[in-house]
Amino acid sequence: MQTKPRNLTDVIPVEAARTLDGLFRERARRSPEAVAYRDYDRSSGKWRDLTWKQMDERITHWQSALTREKLLPGDRVAVMLRNCPEWVIFEQAALRLGLVVVPLYTADRPANAAYILHDAGVKVLLLEELAQWQAFHEVRGQIAHLLRVITVQGSPGEKDDGLVLALHDWLPDWPLDDPQRKAEEVEDASRDQHQLATIIYTSGTSGRSKGVMLSHYNILTNAHSCLQVVPIMQDDLLLSFLPLSHTFERTAGYYAPMMRGATVAYARSVHQLQEDLLIIRPTILVSVPRIYERVYAGIHAKLAAGSALSRKLFNLAVDTGYSRFEYQQRRGPRLFSHMLWPLLEALVAKKVMSKLGGRLREAMSGGAALPTKVSRVFIGLGLPILQGYGMTETSPVVCCNTIEDNLPSSVGRPIPGVEVKLGSDDALLIRGPNVMLGYWNDPAATDAIMTPDGWLNSGDIARIDEQGRVTITGRLKEIIVMSTGQKIAPAPIEAAILHDSLFEQVMLIGEGRPYLSALVVLNARNWESISAQYNLDSDLRRLSQDQKLEEILVERITRQIKEFPGYAKIYRVALAQEPWSVENDMLTPTLKLRRAQVLSRYQAEVSRLYAGH
Repeated sequence: MQTKPRNLTDVIPVEAARTLDGLFRERARRSPEAVAYRDYDRSSGKWRDLTWKQMDERITHWQSALTREKLLPGDRVAVMLRNCPEWVIFEQAALRLGLVVVPLYTADRPANAAYILHDAGVKVLLLEELAQWQAFHEVRGQIAHLLRVITVQGSPGEKDDGLVLALHDWLPDWPLDDPQRKAEEVEDASRDQHQLATIIYTSGTSGRSKGVMLSHYNILTNAHSCLQVVPIMQDDLLLSFLPLSHTFERTAGYYAPMMRGATVAYARSVHQLQEDLLIIRPTILVSVPRIYERVYAGIHAKLAAGSALSRKLFNLAVDTGYSRFEYQQRRGPRLFSHMLWPLLEALVAKKVMSKLGGRLREAMSGGAALPTKVSRVFIGLGLPILQGYGMTETSPVVCCNTIEDNLPSSVGRPIPGVEVKLGSDDALLIRGPNVMLGYWNDPAATDAIMTPDGWLNSGDIARIDEQGRVTITGRLKEIIVMSTGQKIAPAPIEAAILHDSLFEQVMLIGEGRPYLSALVVLNARNWESISAQYNLDSDLRRLSQDQKLEEILVERITRQIKEFPGYAKIYRVALAQEPWSVENDMLTPTLKLRRAQVLSRYQAEVSRLYAGH
């Protein structure tokens, strides 16, 4: 069973758009004077609005510059830029020329970015600033295909031999001659919508990144299906902060709003997100769980520092709001306490929601599992968080909860046009127009994940209930097989442990071992505030092998996982001295854990946990 499609008005259909650049042109034709994008202009120190017509003019300008690079349709160009109108302008200009766009994460390590540039044979690279190019110094020999590097900020020196140009030097004089403009444009009608539009490299949790090939049709159909289940209105304002190099943001926060005609505002940075929420006052958020978790942690830190009465009032508001939500979803009874909601909303919910701008009517979460405790708080305070599921290989959305049918423990039903079923080992299989063309230059990997009749093996373990809702329970590659033969999916247990705010990060260990252990990163601030009650040193660096601390951690973990079967008991815990991050190669650019790297880095600690066994 799929989600029920909505009746769409003034949404550009796939047939009218044909291609992703055709989608932009059709939107500019339909609503030229409407505001397309809002961003912070660093030169003026003010926020600026750009209409669809203004964006279209800028795209034509950049298209002319790309034309002078003598590229052929199908050539690859890359963008390593923060979210901003220039990201969109560059991509749209490239797509109009039939080029293939390769997005890169600005936070990615130079070595990994260089691998992607080499593997994709990228010929033109757009960078935020000159410092990014300078960071490639030791790996430039790996990216020999590059013909041009453009920097939005900073001017190169003479030693780059003309390879690197500042944006203002790369762009031709404006305005362009009209006949020349027409000559440079490519008619969308003559192009195949099934042709390759972009290569998006996976996060590489278990090895080298693979280039996912997505067509115009893959992405257009996915954006259109998303709009049929998640309402975006023309007067909606989205705040974009999840990197556009992330497929979720690219489809749900870029193409879908364009298809509907909504406005997108670009946050200055994640660090300034709180301030930007108050300035922009968005109506919709598209995010990964980590952002919601940070807001949740901030709320509880403030509550902990406040009075007992404030905490009781907050908990009453969440409990009452969530039971109202369950009643509205037809999963719970109507209670007398619901009569208190108008008062609790005024005293608690609206004050919390005002910190998010005060106008949010829905939020989307994807990319990883959202902890139930987090979604419960936001939903209880009146903000529907719609959790979904997808993969880069599926453009990316496969399933999504809806306002009318929102079960936070699941990822909802398949969106229109997408089919799912369970394969061997309960792996979720996916088929639909959103499924990728294959992996770039890797037919063996493509054959390994695709069946001859078009089903893609997600590698995620799932359940499908009688109503067709999908629940993800683990990942096949991450399954821990203990020496006892017991198989354990680590993700649900790790998520449960993280309910204790003392734990910042956690990874289960036990492959080929007789019992489970955990490697943990503690929240240093929280430890400092509670260390006195345990009569232990507040400096965690001096407690790396302290037996009393390990006993405390095991006890706290046990409390969080008491609902799991007995074989999931954790006997030992080791402390990691530094957080796992993209910079130290423990996390992917999408903040997924690189388990193999973590194990390699902490070999000594793991060996100590199993000494004598």
